[in-house]
Amino acid sequence: MRRRKIGVRKLKNPVKFICIIVSVSFIIIQIISALQLTNISASKFSSPKPTHTKSTLSGVSEIGKFGETVIKMLPEDLAFTLFLPSEEAFRRDLRLNQNDSNSYAVLTRVLGFSAVPRWISAADLKHGKEKIYESISGFSLYASKDMNERVVVNGVVSEQTGLKMGNVLVHVMDGVVMDAEFEQSVQPEDEDEEHEDKV
Repeated sequence: MRRRKIGVRKLKNPVKFICIIVSVSFIIIQIISALQLTNISASKFSSPKPTHTKSTLSGVSEIGKFGETVIKMLPEDLAFTLFLPSEEAFRRDLRLNQNDSNSYAVLTRVLGFSAVPRWISAADLKHGKEKIYESISGFSLYASKDMNERVVVNGVVSEQTGLKMGNVLVHVMDGVVMDAEFEQSVQPEDEDEEHEDKV
């Protein structure tokens, strides 16, 4: 008769056993993390009372229709700073009009370049000293103040600063903060040809 040994058996596949242990541990950590997130109170994320809410954006003439659309793309419960082009800058620099079929795609790109996932007030910036921030698309923003105390981001000067729209702090800019590739893509074809002729 064979005797069976009761107790710990020799593992046939130790790698499989380790993978199971790691997977179970990961699941437990995820469950604990999810439970802790639900227990975080909203008071830890208290913010100053907004001067405007998203429902009253239409009453803010500085923002315009394109600006309203960009702001509505951001989540309402997170703090953002938006270096938003003025309505004139949208038309002048991006050649947008209300009936443009690709305007939503262009506005989405503008949002990626000009939104920072934190508040940056004009008081946070100093004259002549650039601070570097990263936009939600990973684009580097170089922000400072000029001699007239206006906010300057990547060479684009502000028209108005400190508008609060819910959790979004808006600085209305006299231009569009964008990378060279996007700038090239929004230029009219005749300007592209003139640029090629000069090169």
